[in-house]
Amino acid sequence: MRTKIYGSWAAAATCGAMMLAWACGTSSSSDDAGTIDPDSGTAGNDGSTSSDGSTSKDGNTSSDTGTGDSGPKPDGTTTGNVIRFAAIGDQGKGDTSQTEVAAAVTTKCKASGCDFVLLLGDNFYDNGVSSATDSQFKAKFEDVYKDLNMPFYPVLGNHDYGGFGTGLEFNKGKNEVDYTANSTKWKLPAAYWHRTEKHVEFFGLDTNMQVYGQDKDQRTDVAAWLAASTAKWKIALGHHPYLSNGPHGNAGSYDGLGFSPANGANAKSFMDEVVCGKVDLYLCGHDHSRQSLKDKCGSTTELMVNGTGSSVTDLKGTNATNFQANTLGFVYFVIQDGTLTADFIDKTGKSEYTRTLNK
Repeated sequence: MRTKIYGSWAAAATCGAMMLAWACGTSSSSDDAGTIDPDSGTAGNDGSTSSDGSTSKDGNTSSDTGTGDSGPKPDGTTTGNVIRFAAIGDQGKGDTSQTEVAAAVTTKCKASGCDFVLLLGDNFYDNGVSSATDSQFKAKFEDVYKDLNMPFYPVLGNHDYGGFGTGLEFNKGKNEVDYTANSTKWKLPAAYWHRTEKHVEFFGLDTNMQVYGQDKDQRTDVAAWLAASTAKWKIALGHHPYLSNGPHGNAGSYDGLGFSPANGANAKSFMDEVVCGKVDLYLCGHDHSRQSLKDKCGSTTELMVNGTGSSVTDLKGTNATNFQANTLGFVYFVIQDGTLTADFIDKTGKSEYTRTLNK
């Protein structure tokens, strides 16, 4: 396994697990990044580009429907520009609810096909993992998803960085990176990463370090990756939302707070300056609901929240939505040539809403 590393985890010193989030200074930077080889699912040694050589363009069109067909069925081949995957967020509790959602994902993948699974952070509640051999990896990941024999590509959330949700134990995230060497399907080469799957390039962001302003190298690297990408579709995934109707709310005013870094102003700045308008979709969790937002960032980037992998929270915000629900579930994607279909599915396997983007 070869991993290209940018920066150092040790550069960001822990401010203390139980300190308030806004008490930590944010002048230093801490970044750890990698590129995943799209063929093997392991870390590669340099920047990846799309296999189809096409260029993403503005002016995506979209449509939506209520409950209905979840998209194309498997055609029995592995050729052509089509990929299928599930996305799960805020799932890492190891409880009955997580198991129920995992069963629904397994059923869907068996019926319709999945190439891989994306995990949107808060992979291990409540305080992350203590090492790469922590028993939580088995209890809250390997055992729960034992019937899904495919790669899982995670990003890190605030709980993964410890501090019982404050995200202040900055060295803890590395334990999840290191676990990649111990698992056949956990694929986290670095704290932020990118990989190409056929005509789609994925950009995994470390939003916890964005919140605390520990993102100097991440800004540089992600901006360069996006500028170099020739993929037809570009999808960014991170933990914290740009817009959300859940309790955490919108970046820049998280939890109703008016001061940085706790209000997510730094994360908003990262999105505005680096991501918005440069990817087709930003997919996140943090709030425990599923939402398809009507408003976009940078006028062209679709926004979806998907954090119902093991629990749900209220929806009290006022952002306009195409769909929102605070029921346990996940989102299933099919991207075939110039059409992206996102199927919002609950824990029973019921399709509650389908969003289609065309380009």
